[in-house]
Amino acid sequence: MIPPAFEYARASSVDEAIELLGREDAKLLAGGHSLIPLLRLRFARPSLLVDIGRLEELRYVREDGDRIAIGALSRHCDLAGDPVLTKGAPLVAHVAGEVGDPQVRHRGTIGGSVSHGDPASDLGTILLTLDADFVARGPDGERTIPGAEFFTGPFETALGQQEILTEMRVPKVAGGVYLKHVRRAQDWATVGVAAARVNGGVNIGLAGMGGTPLRAGAVEQALAGGASPADAAAHAAQGAEPPTDVSGSAEYRAHLAQVLTRQALEQL
Repeated sequence: MIPPAFEYARASSVDEAIELLGREDAKLLAGGHSLIPLLRLRFARPSLLVDIGRLEELRYVREDGDRIAIGALSRHCDLAGDPVLTKGAPLVAHVAGEVGDPQVRHRGTIGGSVSHGDPASDLGTILLTLDADFVARGPDGERTIPGAEFFTGPFETALGQQEILTEMRVPKVAGGVYLKHVRRAQDWATVGVAAARVNGGVNIGLAGMGGTPLRAGAVEQALAGGASPADAAAHAAQGAEPPTDVSGSAEYRAHLAQVLTRQALEQL
């Protein structure tokens, strides 16, 4: 399908982009892999597209004390091979290298991916699992959004209309595991499970098990109480609301979550 008519503006700075977003029904364009399909299907009908894809100031990976700062316009392919990320947070680098196909990885950005708020997002689930912080800038300045507060609903985040996600900060975590079940190669996860040791505990994240990426709190509590991987994994679907769709029923997803969680814990 052909997208509806819209105006186009290429922002030369973050501040200019924020100002342009003040116009009614304006939307950001970064890599475009989330927005362009919505435009073509006319699920999105913005009056203005604000292109921030060439803002090099938002494309970086650097150490920031005990954390690693990732610029929102860092492309998946750059993250997959970045030496700072590979050493300090290899789980992020690994998952970035598994997103889509080479074309997607060379155009798609981590900030665009997580701002889209897809409940089955691989990178969104990883950042939530690692207790990442999300840095946003808007007309009132900069603020930091804790990972637990960033995803608010299906394809919804805590970002305001005039806010731009500029950076994600993840703790340095030596290892981690991400497993997912897909119907086809390079597809979105029917269910994905992330496991990582963060701040002395084990964090578990779930993709495709509700309206947002989720933390499997019941599994984490069971592990903290000394449960085995198999016993802890039995709680994987507790508190989740998996959907029923063409990829599988809610019951099927709940079963997958338990199986993948046990496997991830055994590999961790």
